[in-house]
Amino acid sequence: QFEALEAKVDSLIRFVGTLKKEKESLLEKLGIQEEKIADLSSELESLRTARDNAKQRVVFLLEKLDQIDIRS
Repeated sequence: QFEALEAKVDSLIRFVGTLKKEKESLLEKLGIQEEKIADLSSELESLRTARDNAKQRVVFLLEKLDQIDIRS
């Protein structure tokens, strides 16, 4: 009986070790993904700013065109 219990304990110890390694691997992958998310969020904000700037320039140019008196 002790041998069976010992075998089960050994198996459990190996399983826990495997789980710890898997956890470390997943945490590392999570860190990488979080960095990618941060980079993409920053890039998205930059693109939104560029889009807003372009939109403002277009509006400004359209307003300038409206000032031209083409009835002359």
